[in-house]
Amino acid sequence: MILLSIGLWIYCLIHILKNRFSKNDKTIWILVVLLIPFIGSLLYLFIGKKKR
Repeated sequence: MILLSIGLWIYCLIHILKNRFSKNDKTIWILVVLLIPFIGSLLYLFIGKKKR
């Protein structure tokens, strides 16, 4: 479970860094994923991927 969580966290960070976002969305998503690791990653997968 812990490895899955860490893998998801790393995947989301790499995905955020590789893609373009409008305005400051990239910075906001990086902060969300870093400050709230598991929940932030899930939020990014369900909400953030659609907005890029």
